[in-house]
Amino acid sequence: MRVKPNSFILSFVLRLGLLYNSNVVASSATTTDILSFLDSVGLSNSQSQTIKSQYDDALNNGSNSSDILRVACQTSQESLGAEQVDTSPLNQTLVDENWSLSCVASPYCIILPQSADDVSKAIRIISYFEVKFAVRSGGHSPNPGWSSVGQDGVLVDLQRLNQISLSSDKMVSSLGPGARWGDVISTLGTQKVTAISGRDPPVGVSGLILGGGYHHASPEYGTAADNVKNFEIVLSNGTIINANSNENSDLFWSLKGGGPNFGIVTRFDVYTIPVNEIWYQLAVYGPDQASGILDAFAEWQLNEGSSDLKANIILSLGIDSHVLGLVYSAPSAQTPSAFAPFSALEPLQVVVPATNGTFTTLNEAIAPFIPAEHIRHDYRSVSSKVDAQLYKDVYSFWLDRVIATRDAIGANQTFVLQHVPGNMAAQGIAKGGNPLGIYQETHQWWTTLVDWVNEEDDDVARSAAIDTVEQWQKLGQDRGLSLPFFFMNDAARDQNPIASYGEENVKKLREVSRKYDSIQLFQTHQNGGFLLAHV
Repeated sequence: MRVKPNSFILSFVLRLGLLYNSNVVASSATTTDILSFLDSVGLSNSQSQTIKSQYDDALNNGSNSSDILRVACQTSQESLGAEQVDTSPLNQTLVDENWSLSCVASPYCIILPQSADDVSKAIRIISYFEVKFAVRSGGHSPNPGWSSVGQDGVLVDLQRLNQISLSSDKMVSSLGPGARWGDVISTLGTQKVTAISGRDPPVGVSGLILGGGYHHASPEYGTAADNVKNFEIVLSNGTIINANSNENSDLFWSLKGGGPNFGIVTRFDVYTIPVNEIWYQLAVYGPDQASGILDAFAEWQLNEGSSDLKANIILSLGIDSHVLGLVYSAPSAQTPSAFAPFSALEPLQVVVPATNGTFTTLNEAIAPFIPAEHIRHDYRSVSSKVDAQLYKDVYSFWLDRVIATRDAIGANQTFVLQHVPGNMAAQGIAKGGNPLGIYQETHQWWTTLVDWVNEEDDDVARSAAIDTVEQWQKLGQDRGLSLPFFFMNDAARDQNPIASYGEENVKKLREVSRKYDSIQLFQTHQNGGFLLAHV
């Protein structure tokens, strides 16, 4: 709980109804406190007097949470302008923007800041009135409450902070947290550069980077977070600071995968990479080819995938078919030799023939494979060392369960393996370190995308993925192949990725959290997210 000036103690006691004969003193102290605060966020004297009257009424009525929320939202509207604060009746288009229907919720009001200063005012108002809040960048997390909140809270929607700019030397791009990665890559592509980003164009900038961020070129350049030069961030007290290798370097380290625990990032200055033309191919394989694909993938991981860092694989196994994409971060007149282990596989169909293009055209090629329906979704994460037999055994286990789930409720699910060479950990270390604790030898990050329609089917829909992760861990432990890491960008609501970073890294993250968020606003009043308070 935020510690305000001394008058806060009296106003807090008054809220609890414990002061009876000191109302005059308490009221005077509270008046000074709130009027001073309202002036500091830009309200006129008449606006402040109106808000103060509403606040007094709320306190005298026993601090009903909806009354306090109404005052907080009205203060936000007066401070930022009506066009930046959506109140009841809410714009339903804004409410519905979360990717997964399981995350759609109607907040008390929606704040739409257009600058870091707006975010500063918003977070100070949230802190002063001590209301619950959520922050939304792209809203692509399928975890309920991570980027949404119901009537008991305020949503800070960063979609208007969507700037994309490039330095004159083309070495650094400055990105707003509400920009979408598809727009970032297409904009930078016109200047013949790109950035380590997300692979799904609709994903927002902020959530991906704060969770780490895996890209087609990550084997060579590391995670998206490793390629950030500077974070501009608003702290819980409204202060706007920069975090980089020279300023607030402990916070800089923490933000590279530490999640939403430290403040609201309002600008990411990211290094571009000198990659323009790339080679790629996308093919579909039959259901009986899963074993051969997984054998080839494991062989490739330990050989070409560990030595030629320009090569990466898109691998998504399903029930009825499998998608295999080959991506090489340079143009090529023929299939690069780095993909030799896959040459014996005969696809059912080559849906995107061998192409020299860009990451923009690759995004366009992948788009038809990305579910566009506004339905319910879930992810899940686990990691392991490389082993073809482990991959095949877990896939067989998964397949039985997802077929049963599809037959029962119509859910669709995928089995996705992501290649992580040792160089990804090395890149993180070379670029100043991060809290992720990535294993320093070649391994894999498994995930799944679960899609279904009805809320009453939530538990059934999610059960196959939950059981599959348990099987990954059981077989991995039995065979000495298990790894503790959960990739935050893929982790489910009931997983704890930060705990998987290692005891020392968690300890450091806690210290940084207490240093930059002394009132622990982001732990106590943030609606959801992978929070240190839950580790």
